[in-house]
Amino acid sequence: MSADAGIATDLDAIRGWLRAQVASYVVRAPEEIDPLVPIAQYGMDSVYSLSLCGDIEAEYGLEIEPTLAWEHPTVAAMADHLRGRLSAG
Repeated sequence: MSADAGIATDLDAIRGWLRAQVASYVVRAPEEIDPLVPIAQYGMDSVYSLSLCGDIEAEYGLEIEPTLAWEHPTVAAMADHLRGRLSAG
């Protein structure tokens, strides 16, 4: 791992951060958010999903398409996508 890879590209860290964000929107504990379950099943609607995109942009400095939650519907899929974007940058 290169010195500039840092924690931002650590899949577990990204997944944990996303679980906490989703949990805050659906008023659950982060441990209750299964990374393999579509976030819509927890009650994440389009407004929450757009807000999550804004959170990701603020946290990671990436421009995020508003379709993120539809193209990558689980925390695990989003984390994989974000790690790929961060690693490429």
